[in-house]
This record gives sequence, C-alpha cells and structure tokens, in this order.
Amino acid sequence: MRLLNRSAGRLSRHRRGPLAGLLVLLLGLLLTGGLYAALAPAQADNEAENADLVAEGRELFLVGCAFCHGQNGEGVLTQDGTQYGPALTDVGAAAVDFQVGTGRMPMAQPGVQVPRKEVVYSDAEIEALSAFVASLGTGPGIPDAELYDPDTIPEDEREEYVTRGGQIFLANCTACHNFEGSGGAMPRGGYAPKIRGVDPKHIYEAMLTGPQSMDTFSDGNIPPDDKKAVIAYLETLDEQPSYGGLTLGSLGPVSEGIIAWIVGIGALVGFAVWIGAHTTRSSKKKDEVEA
Repeated sequence: MRLLNRSAGRLSRHRRGPLAGLLVLLLGLLLTGGLYAALAPAQADNEAENADLVAEGRELFLVGCAFCHGQNGEGVLTQDGTQYGPALTDVGAAAVDFQVGTGRMPMAQPGVQVPRKEVVYSDAEIEALSAFVASLGTGPGIPDAELYDPDTIPEDEREEYVTRGGQIFLANCTACHNFEGSGGAMPRGGYAPKIRGVDPKHIYEAMLTGPQSMDTFSDGNIPPDDKKAVIAYLETLDEQPSYGGLTLGSLGPVSEGIIAWIVGIGALVGFAVWIGAHTTRSSKKKDEVEA
C-alpha cells in the first residue's frame, strides 16, 4: 500500500513539472498529425477529382450552353428584352441532370414548351455539366437511387406506398398530367408531357426542380418518401387492365369526343348519303315503268 502511495505521489509531482505540459503538447501534435496524414490525402483527392469534373463541365458548357445561358450561367437577354436562356446560378445539379438527361437540352430553338428528344450527351458528360452548374450556386443535387427507386420499398409495405402515392398523385398531378399520367394540354401553347414509362430518377428530379410550367414540389411540400410513393403508383398503372375496353390513349373526353365526331357523326352522315342515293334511283325506276 505504501509503495502505491509513493508511486502516485511521484506521478503527481511529475505531472506538475515543467516538462509535463510540453510532453502533452507533443503527444497532441503527434496524434493530430497522424489523423491528418490518414484522412487528408483522401479528401484532397476527392477535391481534385471534383475540380477536374467541374473544369470538364465548363468546357462542355461553353460549347453547348453558353450561347443561351451565358458563359457563367448568368442568362442571356437581347436588347428588346427577349430571354434566350434563364440564369442557372441556383438551379442545382438535379435540374441539369433532368433537362440534359431527357434530351430537352440543348434546345433546338427557344419556345414555350421544350419537347423531349434524343439525348445528345453521354452519362459522363451529363455528370460533368451537372457538377459545373452545381458549382455556380445553390440548388438540389442529383438524388440517390434509394430516394426514388420503387424496388427499394419492402415488399410488405409496397401496397401502402402505392395507395398513398395514388392519393398524392390524384390530389396534385392529375389536373395537368391526366388521371393516368398520359399528359394533357396547357394554356399558352404548353402541355404536360406523358409520365408513363419515364425513368424514376427523372420523375423525382422533375418534382424537385419544377421544369417549364410545372410547379416545384420541394421536400417541404412533398417529402422524399412520398415522392417515391408517387413513382411506385405510376409504375402500377402499366400493370392495370383496361376494364372499360379501348383506352383511346387514356386522354379522357378529348379522345372520346374526337371519336364521337369523326366515327359516330361521320357514320351517320355516310348512312344518310347512302339512303338518299338509293331513294333517288328507286324513284327513277318507278317513273320509267309507269311511262
């Protein structure tokens, strides 16, 4: 017991000595330096890789996008106030991934609606363009697959997701995209595109960024889990049978009205002409017999 007390007293005296503080400082520096040596190279490599990606994206941007959006994404206005392209400083990488990944950008010419067309850039080039635009300011990033992929939904929860997604879709989306996601006409020459068979990532990005006339449904409006539920509901529409017969494009009264006018009334007009022609010939024959 005395030996322990003597050792404790000796350590206490050394702890108060002038070299104790220096020793603790050296140990702290060694520990900090070791952690930095272990972690800093990986961070530096990631920053260098991202810088290279941004530089590559800028080169692509200057060639294919700067004419309308400006060299630094500030947008371009003509002397009479016509805007060729909006500013991209705060749209984020998700907007670029959607617009370029669906072929909507680059545009053939400015217009009210940007149609979907064949994709011009490769996946690597789209990633570079997204990284460059993301570096210009704030904005939503490209979502991870777990946020939008319906395959990540547990099987025992899928029915609940589809039901909830259908309710959200019917409340927020059918006014423009139709009750079956087949699209529809919009004012001033625009239209809501068909969203059946669209990549789930692009549907999620469209809700997140609000392209063209579409409203922006941020995570505060519709949480990510509810967005995935909407996507799960849209996927089930392709599996549902048509209980009413021919869907006529699932466009509702529009296609039904066209069929009614062209087929229905057209058939009636044709039948009336046929009756009139046969009645005239019958009258002529009767007159010849009487004569």
